[in-house]
Amino acid sequence: MTGEVDNKEARGPMDIRRVMAALPHRYPMLLVDRVASLVPSQSIHAIKAVSMNEPFFQGHFPGRPIMPGVLIVEAMAQAAGVLVVDSLGLADSGKLVYFMSIDGAKFRTPVEPGCLLDLHVEVTQMRGAVCKFAGRAMIDGKLAAEANFVAMIADPPKD
Repeated sequence: MTGEVDNKEARGPMDIRRVMAALPHRYPMLLVDRVASLVPSQSIHAIKAVSMNEPFFQGHFPGRPIMPGVLIVEAMAQAAGVLVVDSLGLADSGKLVYFMSIDGAKFRTPVEPGCLLDLHVEVTQMRGAVCKFAGRAMIDGKLAAEANFVAMIADPPKD
């Protein structure tokens, strides 16, 4: 990995501009709205405000809108991306964080419009460009989903 790991003091909040500097995702795939707190190279608490205006609710499901589980896992992964990019000082560097694997994904509570989805992600291992994470998505302190996942920091593909 390039960049230097910052100190371990908690910092935050981060507004959407700083989130967007860390992630290449944009509407409709940007799933982190703000960061409540971040401890470099250790953990992040990010927030996704789930709105009825999300495009996936049109078809998932009409009359009973529920956020797809894969997008909840993606939101946790994006929070992990913000954590790593910010920790290593790589914001606006063009580096991408790619999913490598997802393990033990479990979904406990439906995520519906109007929820604030609290994304809690911890680094479990950092080796070179590869990082392992444990993530939990919570609604009002209740577990909605959890997963372990691995991601890699890399340069974007060349044209």
